[in-house]
Amino acid sequence: MTVFRLLSVAWIVAVTLQAQPADLIFRNAKVVTVDPKFRIAQAIAVRGDRIAAVGTDASVLRLRGPKTQVIDLGGKTVLPGLIDSHTHALDASLHEFDHEIPAMPDIAAVLAHVKERTKIVPEGEWIILRQVFITRLKEQRYPTRQELDEAAPRHPVIFSTGPDASLNSLGLQRNGITKATKSPEGQPGKVELDAVTGEPTGILRTYAAFVKSVPTERQPTDAERMARLKLLMADYNSLGITSITDRAAAAGHVEIYRKLRAEGGLSCRVFLDYHVAFPNRDWKDVEAEIAGVAADPLHKYDNMLWMRGIKVFLDGGMLTGSALMREPWGKSKIYSITDPEYRGMRYIDSERLYLLARASLKRELQFTAHTVGDGAIHALLNAYERVNEEFPVRASRPNLTHANFMSPEAVEKMAKLGVVADLQPAWLELDGATLVSQFGLPRMRYFQPYATLFKSGVTVGGGSDHMQRIGAMRAVNPYHPFWGMWIAIARQPRWTDQVLHPQERITREQAIRLYTINNAFLSFEEKEKGSLEVGKLADLIVLNRDILTVPVDTIPQIRVESTYLGGRQVYRQ
Repeated sequence: MTVFRLLSVAWIVAVTLQAQPADLIFRNAKVVTVDPKFRIAQAIAVRGDRIAAVGTDASVLRLRGPKTQVIDLGGKTVLPGLIDSHTHALDASLHEFDHEIPAMPDIAAVLAHVKERTKIVPEGEWIILRQVFITRLKEQRYPTRQELDEAAPRHPVIFSTGPDASLNSLGLQRNGITKATKSPEGQPGKVELDAVTGEPTGILRTYAAFVKSVPTERQPTDAERMARLKLLMADYNSLGITSITDRAAAAGHVEIYRKLRAEGGLSCRVFLDYHVAFPNRDWKDVEAEIAGVAADPLHKYDNMLWMRGIKVFLDGGMLTGSALMREPWGKSKIYSITDPEYRGMRYIDSERLYLLARASLKRELQFTAHTVGDGAIHALLNAYERVNEEFPVRASRPNLTHANFMSPEAVEKMAKLGVVADLQPAWLELDGATLVSQFGLPRMRYFQPYATLFKSGVTVGGGSDHMQRIGAMRAVNPYHPFWGMWIAIARQPRWTDQVLHPQERITREQAIRLYTINNAFLSFEEKEKGSLEVGKLADLIVLNRDILTVPVDTIPQIRVESTYLGGRQVYRQ
């Protein structure tokens, strides 16, 4: 459905709703509309799943009928339902379905968990730790091969952190990895070698290129998958989240979402980015896969579940030492980098990247790629620029995912082409101090430059990249949206009292837009949701404190008292 048709539908709905009694009215409130003028209203009315009126108590109460439920909020603040632009909801919900995984703040905790698992996992089978980022460990380094050997001498162990991993000796042996091992032809990857002995340290860049005996654990049933996803969505609702984007949905993920939608089990609206997992294989097969996504019934607009995007991975990660940078990373004890010219990992060449973007955008599939380093960002922008020479890309809203290390030239090109961005404030708070230690302040000047993006007219949305665990602040990459807003406002990394480039701080209004109307724009739905305006979906939340007036440092303490999805209450404190 085109944006024009969405606008027409919203207008027709608005006219119809204003002529009928409301089902629900909130009065005596502070309604933060997040409309273009960021107006504050006193009351809001809901009819069906749409907003019927916004205004003063007197004007809105004219829609009260004999069956209208009227709720006096006593001056409490109402916001649009919040939107998380980047989750891996299904995978995250399943992370602990088999066994709980403790917090691991340091190497000792990692090794203790590995040792504990040796008592449960049969001897000779894999012990697996995923997404334990070294930048968030006290020692800020990988566990060594020798440490993993001591903790689990008779089990192969893989400690993966994004695309990279550390293996123990048995894990290396199982995969035939020696000092002579090279990355397979056409696949990026690197076996890190000890500078003194010349033997593998156990650290693998892009470990999937080397680890062939793929570790497996007990797999959940479809019923377990759906139950866990519903549990996570309920937790999202408790934080005021009414819409999410799943940024890398495989075919199996899509089917679970499809089943849950069919049975009415979704309590969040879901925008899907289909993950093309092997973008470098025969082009005819890749293009056919993209065409299949465009032909899927889920590509037709549905405000509860819409498959509208394509996602690939262009580079590695900044938390693992493999993001593609324009300048060398530099030798690093944190990331175990010994090559002074190392610039990170690139997974897709320029020609294939252009073909992927072109094939997606011409089929009305928003294209995005995991682009962390400035080298990856510029590569993707170059691809978009090339496609734009054939047909305009602005209406297709091509996207940058993560886009942490930007540059003035990149922002300028984004504004020119109409490229949008999906950023995660959590990394600024959790990892900012480590990154400054690695790169220095000057090189971090355009790290998540929110103020520059707003000023340049680039639409940027806020997300979490929620990967693991249910629990807003216990998750790997916490998904608490008010904490995310606070980070974008304060730019205060932990472990330091230094604000990270304060000129890139944004206002409270802009931070709210990150998680509401901007994210709606990222998913082509700014005429349907993201603000509290007549005709839009009645996704709204009631807060216990006023986000516009509380002390800045208390914004993360804001709690949601109730959450409504299309006028239906899905959470109550």
